[in-house]
Amino acid sequence: MPFVPMSELLAEAYAAGYAVPGFCVWCPEAMQTVLQVAREMRAPVILMNGPAEFPCLAPSTLAAAAHELIARYPAQAALHLDHGESLERVQQCLDAGYTSVMLDYSTRPLAENIAALREVCSLAHPLGVTVEGEIGVVGKVEASVVEGGEASALTDPAEAAEYVAATGVDALAVAIGNAHGQYARLPRLDFALLERLRQAVPVPLVLHGGSGTPDADLQRAIGLGIAKVNVATDLVAGVRESLLRQWQEGRNPWIPSAQAEAMAGMAGVVAGWIRRTGAAGRA
Repeated sequence: MPFVPMSELLAEAYAAGYAVPGFCVWCPEAMQTVLQVAREMRAPVILMNGPAEFPCLAPSTLAAAAHELIARYPAQAALHLDHGESLERVQQCLDAGYTSVMLDYSTRPLAENIAALREVCSLAHPLGVTVEGEIGVVGKVEASVVEGGEASALTDPAEAAEYVAATGVDALAVAIGNAHGQYARLPRLDFALLERLRQAVPVPLVLHGGSGTPDADLQRAIGLGIAKVNVATDLVAGVRESLLRQWQEGRNPWIPSAQAEAMAGMAGVVAGWIRRTGAAGRA
């Protein structure tokens, strides 16, 4: 089964009132874990890579591994460039076979953001590739995070409407009080703003920084138009804690053995997010 355009997954989720989890995956083992769980739970998922992952493996290498794995573990899935930092990076991912791309110019002036995403759509749409944009700035809550701006700026509904109409993006990442990284305290999502954004734009909305969001807030956000929830910190934290625990206990000094145990634990995190977003049984 090949990867599908992300827009196909989000359209179904948006119409039916659930969300598709987008999992940040940095190596073939992590991609395999997500696809195995998705197949078992009959859930649509999105595999995501971005600038934080590419220093280890280039987009072409990650994409080649992903396409090999989707053939071995067929699931309803998209392969997504998350927080692409340049048009050159977008083109690399299009050439590599990604089925969805994001160019994150959210920290730049609105006119520059619009012009760049319009160009991305002109490159991606003829190939059947989905485009995600961001308006407003989803900030960082810790220094270790690569994605996002140094400070958050909530999305303005009027600017969002202008942005979607002018660019043609298929999905819109919004800033409503969410942030990237490990929350020091619970996020305060602005649901009134989210409702206005849903009314202002005709495309599915994306929640970045899903990790740490309380279940009640997550369900309310999905009910107000969030059709994709990005998950990274929960995965990374679980793997890191597993490796540290094993080595502090004097177990599994051989890295592949330690990583296999960590991936088994990560599978439970993936399954939990599939259930929380309502994606189980939707594929």
